[in-house]
Amino acid sequence: MVNARTYPLWRELAMSEDLSKEALNAALPTLLTRTSAKRLRGRLLVHADDKTLAALAAAGTVTAADVPAILRHRRAWAGLVSALARHPGQVEAAIALLPRLSSYEVEQVVRSWDLDRYTRTEADAPAPPVPPELFDAVLEACLTPLAAYLLHPEPEEGWEAVSDFSKDWSLDLAGHSGWAMLARCPERWSELAAHPTLGAAVQHLLLDQAETQALEGSRLRAADPDGAELPADPAPALSEDLLRACLPALCMPELAGLPNPRVTARRTLYHIANRVRSNPRLADLAADQLHAAADALVTRGQLLTWSDKQEGDHEFDGRVLRLAEDLALLSANPDHLAGACAQLARLDQPAVVSPKPSRTLIRVLDNTDPDHDRPARLLERHYEHRRVQALTVLVGNPHIPHTAVADVLNGLHPAELAWIAEKAGGPDWFLAAAAAIPVPEDEDEDDGVVRLVDDEELGKHPDPAAVLQSWLDSPATGEILSRSEVYRAVVKSRYRTLEHLRQIPADEVLARHEPDVALTILLDRCGRSTDRWEALAAAMTFDYDDEEITFGELLDSLDPAPASAQTS
Repeated sequence: MVNARTYPLWRELAMSEDLSKEALNAALPTLLTRTSAKRLRGRLLVHADDKTLAALAAAGTVTAADVPAILRHRRAWAGLVSALARHPGQVEAAIALLPRLSSYEVEQVVRSWDLDRYTRTEADAPAPPVPPELFDAVLEACLTPLAAYLLHPEPEEGWEAVSDFSKDWSLDLAGHSGWAMLARCPERWSELAAHPTLGAAVQHLLLDQAETQALEGSRLRAADPDGAELPADPAPALSEDLLRACLPALCMPELAGLPNPRVTARRTLYHIANRVRSNPRLADLAADQLHAAADALVTRGQLLTWSDKQEGDHEFDGRVLRLAEDLALLSANPDHLAGACAQLARLDQPAVVSPKPSRTLIRVLDNTDPDHDRPARLLERHYEHRRVQALTVLVGNPHIPHTAVADVLNGLHPAELAWIAEKAGGPDWFLAAAAAIPVPEDEDEDDGVVRLVDDEELGKHPDPAAVLQSWLDSPATGEILSRSEVYRAVVKSRYRTLEHLRQIPADEVLARHEPDVALTILLDRCGRSTDRWEALAAAMTFDYDDEEITFGELLDSLDPAPASAQTS
């Protein structure tokens, strides 16, 4: 107990701004053990930082009785809750602070329980176990937000305006902290999955996370030089009985009524398919349930109704391909599977480009793959094989109509047919049907590949300029991953003409390939004309996402004279 006559001194010390915080923090343990006066303790505690207060609480110097004074000047934090709960008589007081924490902090109460876990030596005493009542309270607090959302899945603000070609097709069932807590108690999963209020949230998290995180953990351990080798056939994280217990949540019935069904149904189908990919046994355990869900989602969202690709929608092909793969996994409806085939057939043909040989690469690599120029290999360079790959996934579904597959095969690019012959697996009837479609085998036949060659090879052609024009007219210039290769080959060729350059986007000519070529043309065009140089400066202010103009349009904008007069 502090001598009453020294009270004014302690008060002035606590209120002093000149007192060093470091000195005060060092003296706090001694000062606090010498007084029980709430007002004086409060004035001392207000100057301590969070780390010091948590350490004092863990040591028992700061107690639950000091919490009101602490909270008058700062918000609660996870470290304080953990420290208070280390003392049996204060666990209830610590639990009472959980509602004061933000949602992302609650799980940190358990995560930060062992403050010395990275510095503890073998000689040090281990940290005390987390009190069961605190663990249960944190677990419930982490699961409750997801459980509440599933009971009343209110749409997010602006949900109805979400585009049907949003990049993110996954449903974000918020529950990262919930899974972090579940992962700490796998022995209780069966009990929690049957919980009357939290059970649905637990089922969703187990289906989404258990197998994925178990595989990731095994890979991390295998990557450790001292870790165990990754087993060839690891045991599943969820037993069959537990998987059956999670079946009520499998097809996410809670989200069936959300608005904008074209978007929500597609996201739900994709999410269910990912659950089956993570837990392959579900395909047999819940076959009828999955088939019914897929039918309902396709119908509700009109997922097989074709909509034309919009300008700038670079995810369009990916969505069509993912829909085909998801239906291949989930559907048993021949009409829906045939519809997926029809959508694959309507996708643009792949742009298959054989790049111009690189002198640097040839000089460095003396063991160049002799098959690098085969159409099937070229198809994979820019992932142009994804359409035919999705088709091979679809034909693995026994319910798919063979005629629908034949219609797709008849419209495939020759390189895609070559890919099936060389790299695809599948039923015999599919491989036979693909092999029956003639594929160019002679070098003089058109195999659909745009082969970019150097000037030495071009010089052997009777009309090199026509070859360059054929490159510019090919579908490769419409593909974001291959067009720069084509433009680069044209600009660098000595056989190019101004007419070739006029067809290429201005950005490609000015900034990416051989700027001295553009410089010569612009000097000749603008000459000593101030007006033309000013017009050029104004025209070159376009951003990368502005409407693309060609080099010819840029040149025409420098002079009001007709384009025909300028190119003469």
